[in-house]
Amino acid sequence: MDQLDIARHFIEHAEQTARMDELTSTFEAALQRLGFRYYACGSHVDPLNPREALMVLNYPKSWVEDYSGLQLHRVDPVFQRASRSLIPFFWDTPEFRKSMTPSQLKMLDLARRHGVAHGYTIPIHGPMAFSLTPSSCSLIPDSASLDERAYLAAQLMAVHLFDRASRLTGGDRSDEDVPRLSYRERQCLEFVARGKSDWSIAKLLGLSVTTVHNHIERAKHRLCVVTRVQAVVHALGSRQIAFGDVIRPTDRPRCQHRRRNVPSQDS
Repeated sequence: MDQLDIARHFIEHAEQTARMDELTSTFEAALQRLGFRYYACGSHVDPLNPREALMVLNYPKSWVEDYSGLQLHRVDPVFQRASRSLIPFFWDTPEFRKSMTPSQLKMLDLARRHGVAHGYTIPIHGPMAFSLTPSSCSLIPDSASLDERAYLAAQLMAVHLFDRASRLTGGDRSDEDVPRLSYRERQCLEFVARGKSDWSIAKLLGLSVTTVHNHIERAKHRLCVVTRVQAVVHALGSRQIAFGDVIRPTDRPRCQHRRRNVPSQDS
């Protein structure tokens, strides 16, 4: 099954479930099918004492206990980066590692001993954030050469996990709090999600390339994001565009799929 099909099935199931334990078990199963071993999704709090915040994870028990006992959420470099970033990031990139203090580097080395390494973190901001507390979803892959589509699928799933968990626990925001896209903005984002260029979208909608570009830029501004992929993810998360309109059978390439590796995560 294609990675985005796995994400679609999770999203459809998430909308039907009324229990948090079922939501998280379905999320974990989908992540494993995508090739991720561990995950930790929630607010930036002590994982063993989340209070009213969201925290779901399957990290090794020994690491969770050490992390909580040492109160590492207060100095966690992953949390700090996710709190001020809109763009997902790998833990092993030189840019991320050079920003850390010696104690933070030691913390990641300790995590590595527990099998928590080569992580990928998705910051969670905007209308689907669980609360005012900064949030994120960190994933640990089974392999350093996962297809990049697995990471995109996981990003879509993480947004929906937070959105559905928020509604199940009574933390959902009212519709008035969600930035609403115009009809043209939604149309353009649907085509962006299907891999269309500004030129192609302009031809399909009978608009100028400049007008299409402006619609997409306004959608990004409304949703408080910096990339087109993030705009698509947030529009899907707030149900302003539909998954069925994004992934259509006629859009699938007829050539044999070739795996594309993300940049090496090994330091």
